[in-house]
Amino acid sequence: MAPQEPYDVGEVVYSLEPIENDGGIPGIAEDALLATPGRRGVVVMYGHSQVDPSKEVYLVRFEDADGVLGPPVGVLPEELTQDEAVAKQLAAV
Repeated sequence: MAPQEPYDVGEVVYSLEPIENDGGIPGIAEDALLATPGRRGVVVMYGHSQVDPSKEVYLVRFEDADGVLGPPVGVLPEELTQDEAVAKQLAAV
């Protein structure tokens, strides 16, 4: 697999897999589903994991069914794509 290109703040991305709360978002149940595969979001910040500084982490706000942006969610680059066609296929499953 080719290395992941970095995403910039403001770029639209799509989830490649279900994104769940790992307990890091207060007020939302742990393991709550935050984004389904193919869900559109926007990058609001990026940085590196405190546990492993070699790993990039993106903060993404995913849209809900009504198009309202949810809370920022930490997502790994391999969980994201900018390929809208792939996102549409995932969302249709």
